[in-house]
Amino acid sequence: MDNNRNLFLAILLCAAAIFGWQYFVANPQMAKEKAHQALLARQKGPEAQNKTAELPKTAAAISRQISRSAALQAGGPRVAIATPSVNGSLRLKGARFDDLQLRKYRETLDPKSPEIVLFSPESTASPYYSVFGWVAAPGSKVKTPDDNTPWTLASGDTLTPEKPVTLRWENGQGLTFTRTVSVDKQYMFTIADTVTNHSSSAAALYPYAYVARTDVPKGTHYMALHEGFVGILNGDLQDPNYTDLKAESPQQSFHSTGGWLGMTDKYWMAAIIPPQNAQIDGIYRVLNPGDKPGYQADYRLNAQTIAPGATIQVTQRLFAGAKVVTTLRDYENQLHIPRFDYAVDWGWFFFFTRPMFLLLDLFGHWAGNMGIAILLLTIVVRLLFFPLANTQFKSMSRMKKLQPQVERIRERFAEDKMKQQQEMMELYKREKVNPLSGCLPIFIQIPVFFSLYKVLLVSIEMRQAPFFGWIRDLSAPDPTSIWNLFGLLPWHTPAFIPAFLVIGIWPIVMGGTQWLQTKMNPAPADPVQARMFSLMPLIFMFMLASFPAGLVIYWTWSNLLSMIQQYVIMRREGAEIHLFNNLKLGGLTKRLAPSNPGTGPGE
Repeated sequence: MDNNRNLFLAILLCAAAIFGWQYFVANPQMAKEKAHQALLARQKGPEAQNKTAELPKTAAAISRQISRSAALQAGGPRVAIATPSVNGSLRLKGARFDDLQLRKYRETLDPKSPEIVLFSPESTASPYYSVFGWVAAPGSKVKTPDDNTPWTLASGDTLTPEKPVTLRWENGQGLTFTRTVSVDKQYMFTIADTVTNHSSSAAALYPYAYVARTDVPKGTHYMALHEGFVGILNGDLQDPNYTDLKAESPQQSFHSTGGWLGMTDKYWMAAIIPPQNAQIDGIYRVLNPGDKPGYQADYRLNAQTIAPGATIQVTQRLFAGAKVVTTLRDYENQLHIPRFDYAVDWGWFFFFTRPMFLLLDLFGHWAGNMGIAILLLTIVVRLLFFPLANTQFKSMSRMKKLQPQVERIRERFAEDKMKQQQEMMELYKREKVNPLSGCLPIFIQIPVFFSLYKVLLVSIEMRQAPFFGWIRDLSAPDPTSIWNLFGLLPWHTPAFIPAFLVIGIWPIVMGGTQWLQTKMNPAPADPVQARMFSLMPLIFMFMLASFPAGLVIYWTWSNLLSMIQQYVIMRREGAEIHLFNNLKLGGLTKRLAPSNPGTGPGE
């Protein structure tokens, strides 16, 4: 049985490779975030809620609010932005988008926690903004609007989906710059720039746009998640990480027809979108490399020549908001923005991850609960793999019926391991069974597991999506813990305890179902294999403890469905079901065993 022993060792090593990075890279940050959310979510009672409803939750929040308010005031006059999805303001000086909050999303599960801040002014701790403008040809003395240009408000007072605003500036040389900014009910801003030439000579100007931020955004970072530059240029995905641009090579440049580019976080993105028939020169760059570097994604269009007495217009767009897949796909179809939903990091296995998300999202809308959607998705996955699993369980059933003959071979050639292996292989060949069939379920689940993990990790639709009971966020680990008796004791898990030791209820249930599944099969004769089988449920329970609760629920439900399928097939094949014997309930097993003579092993 050396080959089988090596196989099981390989499986364990594979599992370690799959999950190991999670504990050494992401878990410290996940544990910190989990403790923070638990602290915010735990309330002292209705009275305390009322007292704190009008106040920021922490001193840091107060400081952040004051700093942001001061920065907004220091920037000068502003035009308010108010839509169902975003609120904020547009700075008239430089016509800069530097104040934007997402109204539908909050920092934590607490409904009173602050809204997600996307754009912030330059003097705050983490500036993030977008600018559109014009630049003159090299050597030209034509004045163009820059970051200090005092645009005037020509029409409108608040930017809403129903009412655009118009800005104007004259350069004193005969050129009048007019900018009309409109916004839809989601996250798309449209910037229509016109330039009228009242002078007697032609002018050549280059339209440009950029998104810039300082420092890497704070939060939890995962090796399996892309955060950084992102864009589709010439039909190809261009998505270097922030760290890919070094001081010695601080930029990557592209030439493209249309496309889009910007910067993405886990759930949020800011992207600039040129006219799709225009030639652009795009650049990803790092500015001032050092302790607090800046990052910028920009493009410049070809020169626009404005004859005397003529007017030209260029329309560009800015996406600034949440990466909701249906919204991105709507923009892709309606505005002809190429592959816009690739702003979501589907990963290398996008051909599997994207369909899984679409099916999960469909079930979620139908059921009204993403947890139920995961259960329905699990059933679909089991049905898709049913023929393969059916063949596997039939082979396992036949293997069980051959156990008496296998034992006789082991006894007969106890001293000759080579001959023992040869005789067993001949037996399996003659009876047309696969001795490795029992390993198939693990390999089947690996691509599904990875894809679902990716969906839970990157899709905002899963962010803070509740299930039932204590699971209020399927994208976060089970919030219960053995350290506070699963919420019965009034304290949260200490931050110094490693994340994989914070075992919640669902990981324990998952480990229990996997343990029961192993008990449906006879215990391996080889003691090494027997120990491996007995330890694997425990190992997986600790491994999955810090994974998203939705993934643990999927695995648990999949185990239960697999046990039902295996039980039905084994009964139909006349193979003995070892569950009750392995649970030391021999008498009950005999009463429940099939009464047909000659169907059991050895009969």
